Amino acid sequence: MDGKDTEILNILQTNSRTSNAEIARQVKMAPSAVLERIRRLEEKRIIKKYTVQVNPSEVDKNLLAFVHVRATGPVVDQKTAKLLAKVPDVQEVHLVAGEDCFLIKVRAKNPEELSRLLRTKIAVIPSISSTSTTIVLETVKEESELVIEK
Repeated sequence: MDGKDTEILNILQTNSRTSNAEIARQVKMAPSAVLERIRRLEEKRIIKKYTVQVNPSEVDKNLLAFVHVRATGPVVDQKTAKLLAKVPDVQEVHLVAGEDCFLIKVRAKNPEELSRLLRTKIAVIPSISSTSTTIVLETVKEESELVIEK
């Protein structure tokens, strides 16, 4: 990866719908060379996917919570991680160091929906022994873009 790849990645992270021609203009390269670089970045899985960022409040998912999950069994329990990842409103699953095993990010409509999700989707996973939930009152910064230095 070189400086041009970094420029291309930064442009795509800002707006993944930026046209190949526009990227080429910004990085001062031929469109065919930019397309070749993007394909190479995809093949190497540096670019994993293209996505849209949806405003949660506009789709009635105003409540954001982080749930610390304790599980029984092996420290790295991939089966539990995969079951947590299958829960529709779970956005992220992280294996963490410390007393808890996993930290998950959840979005819900309201506290009642969050409670139902915890009771009917998460607590029913056999290896889960306990959860502790932190509800977010206000988000100051939430980014998915990575800082990639040249």
